[in-house]
Amino acid sequence: MVENGQRDVIDIAYENPDQRHTGLEVLTFDALRSRLKRSVTRRPSRLDFHQLLLVRGGEATAMVDFVTQPCTRGTLLHLRPGQVQRLPHDADGRPADLDAVLLLFTADFPPPLPATRSVLDGFGPVAWHLSPEDLAAFDRTTTELAAEYATLRTAHATAELTGALLRQLLGALLIRIARLPDPDPDPDSDTGPAPRTDPGAELLLAFRRELERSFTSTRSVEDYAARLGYSPRTLSRACLAATGRTAKQLVDARVALQAQRLLAHTDLPVATIGRTLGFTEPTNFGKFFTRETGQPPGAFRRTQR
Repeated sequence: MVENGQRDVIDIAYENPDQRHTGLEVLTFDALRSRLKRSVTRRPSRLDFHQLLLVRGGEATAMVDFVTQPCTRGTLLHLRPGQVQRLPHDADGRPADLDAVLLLFTADFPPPLPATRSVLDGFGPVAWHLSPEDLAAFDRTTTELAAEYATLRTAHATAELTGALLRQLLGALLIRIARLPDPDPDPDSDTGPAPRTDPGAELLLAFRRELERSFTSTRSVEDYAARLGYSPRTLSRACLAATGRTAKQLVDARVALQAQRLLAHTDLPVATIGRTLGFTEPTNFGKFFTRETGQPPGAFRRTQR
């Protein structure tokens, strides 16, 4: 993880200090806490990668998109790229003492499985409180992922095969998430936090659903606002309040994410990918992708092969 900002919300880009060319990192919460600056642990941060946190023991409080998330044994948190978080902390605001495992992975690392599309692309639950049976199953899968990940340090001759196995194991874990029922909406239930019901949250959810349907055909905030029956200003306010990003930034991030996936998982020419995403000129697509990701499309593709 690399800190890239000095604003109220810190932007953190994916960087694996152990395996620089691997789009997955498996580590304990203690290991993450020990390597982060104090400024990062105490302030909200926005990630450009996925983060899965499985709590096996301890108690803490996290924040995702400015919503409090209790963390106890059996809590599973899934942060998607662009979401804002504050790491689990205790009542005094210090990083928590948790027995937890984290999976940090780039958007293009998981295998392209239809069953996991809604987990990775969708805007479903952020937090679950797993049953003892589900916790045991997720614990087994993350333990196997951790063991295989550890072999990358020594098994150089089979690193490519190990990387392929890590992708498939991560795919299996994401399928397990897809099978989970939605968290209990009862605020008095001990099975998880209730979803937000304020108008801003409902507008954000409606926008994200429309964005999933239409991001290949329009990047205009005005188009999305008109379809939802709101003004562009109201839509951007709702997005900014919940995520720290404007509606335009969320649209561009979603288009860039799809471009990364197509570049990594297909052999389509760059110009074709640009047209698929609504760019009539390859140069415009190239400028857009470089602005959003820091790399030209061709260079990004080479790093994934």
